[in-house]
Amino acid sequence: MKMVVLDGYTLNPGDNPWDEVASFGDLTLYDRTPAEMVVERSLGAQVLLTNKTVLSAATLAALPELRLVCVLATGYNVVDLEKSAQLGIPVVNVPEYGSDSVAQHAIALLLELTNRVAQYHQAVARGEWSASADFTLVGEPLTELCGRSIGIVGLGRIGARVARIAQALGMEVLAYNPRRRVAPEGISLRWLSLDQLFSQADVVSLHCPLNNENEWMVNQRTLSLMKPQALLINTSRGGLVVERDLAEALNSGSIAGAAVDVAAREPIPADSPLLLAKNCIVTPHIAWATLAARQRLMAATAANIASFLAGKPQNVVNGVQLQVPITATN
Repeated sequence: MKMVVLDGYTLNPGDNPWDEVASFGDLTLYDRTPAEMVVERSLGAQVLLTNKTVLSAATLAALPELRLVCVLATGYNVVDLEKSAQLGIPVVNVPEYGSDSVAQHAIALLLELTNRVAQYHQAVARGEWSASADFTLVGEPLTELCGRSIGIVGLGRIGARVARIAQALGMEVLAYNPRRRVAPEGISLRWLSLDQLFSQADVVSLHCPLNNENEWMVNQRTLSLMKPQALLINTSRGGLVVERDLAEALNSGSIAGAAVDVAAREPIPADSPLLLAKNCIVTPHIAWATLAARQRLMAATAANIASFLAGKPQNVVNGVQLQVPITATN
């Protein structure tokens, strides 16, 4: 069976071997694939593996031997699901591999906004503490989170982990889900509408997948609902946020700060308004990328391929199911 990885570098930059996946057949690895070379590199493959390389309807139609698409991530908006379903090609993702890592990063961003660790370290490195007349160096304001509220948009696996950590810090948990409203065990929270959450929360943290319903939901209107002292955290998808509106809210003081690990375009453009916005922290889409999380992602991808070969693919996101074992010649 021929398998092709279109953009494997981020999953394995050298510390996370492909051995489990390679055991299923002939594996060709590409660190990155430009859009104009996707079809050329994918021809003849029964299994395609992609993280962020787009598989459009036209691309899928040009690959008659393709039997399975493995998305090396939880989000799967890079694949045309309607066309793949029409062609009978299952698209599978990995729904659970980085929840702890992403939740940890979300809290790290929040603590950087409230405790300003990097800023104070830089002040010490500049000699400001050494020159201080006092035993302490008080400059940028610090914020205690105990007693504050965190509004979690999307209380799924990651959001629930963030809620638990925030609750351990003494924060009140507010939550919004568009449909399913089931509080995870051990978490005390209040369900609110989206507008109520934006207007009441001291911290708004985004943990929802990007779709047609929520694209650009953080915009001038929703930002205007937030408290002047409120903070925004986004470790989900950049397309949830209108970046120019966020930059304007930060620069005008409408909200106090923001920290994002994702951008609407990635890598982030050098002229992004967020890069010059006041009190805005930007990290380069690394919340998912701990070695532990990437190892789980690799193992789960191998399990997805094994299930497909057994005729019962798991983690299917486009509704295509098989009931017979698959072989390299099927």
